[in-house]
Amino acid sequence: MRAVAGLAAALLAVGSLAACTADEEPVPDPEVTVQGLPGERPTLVYDTPLVVPRTLRETVWPGSGDPVATGDTVLLDYLLQDARTGAVLADTWSGTPEVRTVSPEELGADLARTLTGAAPGARLLQVGAGTVGATAAAGGGDPAATPGATSAATGAAGPSGPTVTVIDVLPLRAQGTAVEARAGLPTVTLDEAGRPTLVPVADPPPADLVAQPLLRGTGPQVAADDVVTVQYAGFAWNGEGFDTTWETREPVSFALADVPSWQAGLTEQTVGSQVLLVVPPSYPLGVTTEGARLAGQTVVFVVDVLAARPVGGLPAAQAAPTAGATAGATS
Repeated sequence: MRAVAGLAAALLAVGSLAACTADEEPVPDPEVTVQGLPGERPTLVYDTPLVVPRTLRETVWPGSGDPVATGDTVLLDYLLQDARTGAVLADTWSGTPEVRTVSPEELGADLARTLTGAAPGARLLQVGAGTVGATAAAGGGDPAATPGATSAATGAAGPSGPTVTVIDVLPLRAQGTAVEARAGLPTVTLDEAGRPTLVPVADPPPADLVAQPLLRGTGPQVAADDVVTVQYAGFAWNGEGFDTTWETREPVSFALADVPSWQAGLTEQTVGSQVLLVVPPSYPLGVTTEGARLAGQTVVFVVDVLAARPVGGLPAAQAAPTAGATAGATS
């Protein structure tokens, strides 16, 4: 493996893909280039039809933190293409990231293997040789299945033949620089997994909406009309919890326009941030089903902003590549 200075691309150049005798011609090396910066929808470049005798995988760039293990919940963006034609079969960048469980039953053996050991923040490339058609939603377990090969929403089966998939493993918790909170606000403590607990204060709640960053991420700014993907926990002012995604560690996605208090508090925050939202009773609680019970109360949300993108998704990457690697096959 050698680094390619100045390129945000990974070139998968695979030599000797099949055993051959001295009299046999070696199988040509398939080449797949992944272009695009972190957070952008990637672009895949390769000649079609791509001949792929066996599944190949490569790390475009690594992540950091605890590696993914079998059985883990993961948050993924992915682009899946038919390697014969380049046709797009699935693309979460045109919508929202998906929550998946890393297992052969849900993802297929090849993709589960590709994800195992990757860390949050990684971008991965898989070039699959097998037949695509099992539904992940139904636990088809096709050894070469890739997420999106069968739509969980439509149940439409994918084609047989080789595929090219680029996958981003997104963090399940905020990752940023700590920010000192203003006086008079509750304190937030986190357990090892990132689940927040609220330590209340004796002060009365503020009359106005408060959006206090606790961790400031380095991602793009959230726009008022974005769809956001978040982990969150909701608390009464006295610290009693009433709603959370942390029981399952499965993030949720929704349009900020549907939750006025979150729209006001999260607009212009950055992806990767953790934000303390103090919501006075003048705002409706559109993000929770506990609205009736909490009517007339000030509530607090601790929100980890994991992704944000316009309704309809992100455009294709336009920037020039800036980092990457070239490598031989791994199996």
